Order: sequence, then C-alpha cells, then structure tokens
Amino acid sequence: MNKLRPPRVTFAQMRTWEAVARLGSITAAARELHLAQPTVSAQVHEMQTALGQPLLAPAGRGVRVTDSGVLLREAVLDMFTRWQALQEELLALQGLKRGTLRIAGVTTTEYFIAQWISAFAQAHPGIDIELAVHNRDAVVELLHSERVDLALMMRPPSFPPLHALPVLDNPLVLIGPAGHPWAQRRRLPLKALKGQTLLWRESGSGTRQVVLEHLRAHGLEPDERLTLGSNEAIKHAVAAGLGLAVLSRHALDADPAQEGLALLPMTGFPICRTWQLVWRRDRRLPLAASAWIEHLRAALPAGLGVG
Repeated sequence: MNKLRPPRVTFAQMRTWEAVARLGSITAAARELHLAQPTVSAQVHEMQTALGQPLLAPAGRGVRVTDSGVLLREAVLDMFTRWQALQEELLALQGLKRGTLRIAGVTTTEYFIAQWISAFAQAHPGIDIELAVHNRDAVVELLHSERVDLALMMRPPSFPPLHALPVLDNPLVLIGPAGHPWAQRRRLPLKALKGQTLLWRESGSGTRQVVLEHLRAHGLEPDERLTLGSNEAIKHAVAAGLGLAVLSRHALDADPAQEGLALLPMTGFPICRTWQLVWRRDRRLPLAASAWIEHLRAALPAGLGVG
C-alpha cells in the first residue's frame, strides 16, 4: 500500500499563500508581509510546482485565485488553527507562563486600552502582546482573517458570529472650539446643527457611522465633505475654528478647555454607546486571550460585563 507523501511546502510558504489568496494580489501580499515581490512570486511558483495545481490564473490586467487556490487557503487556515491549538495545549501543561495575546482595537480605544493591558502584562511577564489599532473596517478584517483573537469596538459586525462582552460606556459628545457661543447656552435643539460645518473621521470609522445614523434618524442630512484621518487631527481642527465634531468622550481631556475645546449642550447628545470586547464563536480562544478576558471581567465597573 502506497503511503501518502505530503508535498514539500513550508509554513512560510503557507503564510504567504494565505495573504495572496486573501488579498487577491501578489503585490499587496508582499507589502503586508514586508517581503520583496519576487520573493512572494517565487514562493507561489514553488507551491504550484509542489502541488501540481495552478493557484493563480490571469484575469484582465491582474490575476484571480483558482478553485485550487481557494481550497489551499482553507486548508492553510485549518492547519494554522490546529497548530495554534497544539501550542496552546502544550502551554497548558506549563501553566500560563508563555503565549501571545493578539488584540485589535478601533482608533479611539488607544486612549485607554494600554492601561487595561498593563496590569495583565505585569502579572504575566512571559506573555507576548500584539496590539493593533485601526478604524472599525480594518479591525473587522483582522477578525475575519484570524490575525487577532480579540477585538474592542463599539459596533460589532453580524458576521462572523461573535461573543460580545460590554466593557465600558462610550458617550459620543458634540464639541466646538473653546469660547463657542453655544457652550454657554441651555440645551439647544438638534435642528440647530442644520447648516453647521461638521468634521468627520474617515469612511470605515465606527463613530462616523453611528453619528450619521443618529442624525439621519432625526431628519438631518449632514455635509460630509470635511474628513480627517484621526481624532487628534479633528480636535486640532475644531480648536482652530474649522467646524464642530462628534467624538468619544474618551478622546478628550478631562477638561476639554485644556485642548482649546468646549462641550456643546444639545438635545440628542451625548449619544450613548458601549465599548464591547468581541471574539469569534467558531474558534477556540488561546489561553492568553481567555486569561485576559477573565482579568478584564474582574475589573469591570458594576453593571457592565453581563452577556
């Protein structure tokens, strides 16, 4: 009886192929993996030769992933999942002395997530921590591609199926420059925003989407022409008098006047939302991720962390 001879494919090649198949581009994969494009092309060619199957096919000016390539990516993801499970089981034999905590947070979480991780890192000095901070769309993609185990965001996606742990209130407040006449007024009606210049985060921002939905639900169609790429850029622009904005209260100083800003009283604000820690239902969590969840649960304010 002939024994099955697995093709000579390395983990590095499998990692490369996962990126190529996910991104649909050798150039994009090379950029993400910090490899030269010829290196990625060579690895793909070596895998095609080893497997005896075409993984890419011409499509217009670019390439497309073949059916064989799609099957290979699925097998690679399954293998990586199994390998991680093996590593976790081996680590479990030693207790939580080694491992990696892979977590992503949407941009505004950069104002507090490091504090949450700090105590855990001190209690578990053998745990490596990989923290990525991006806008919501990018964080969702990290969850989809399984490059992080946990994500902290305001609006979890409906797919993939997720566990969600509420961890912190997230009030979205209306701000203007310090000295703005509205700051001294009683609560203004929401319709006062009509015709006002609003500054926005980029497309893909969770805060932007929540604010747009909120205003449209009240019959306002805001102007979206002025877009800035970060909370800090928006704060500086508001302080300079370029317009008003809605940001998470966590993105502001305890005394906004210290940043040249003022909270503006208006009906419908703050928009009350909650930060949620999410992880996939269809994947087994690494020990380090499970331990951080329990660490966080123990530190949650009363009334949060249920669910």
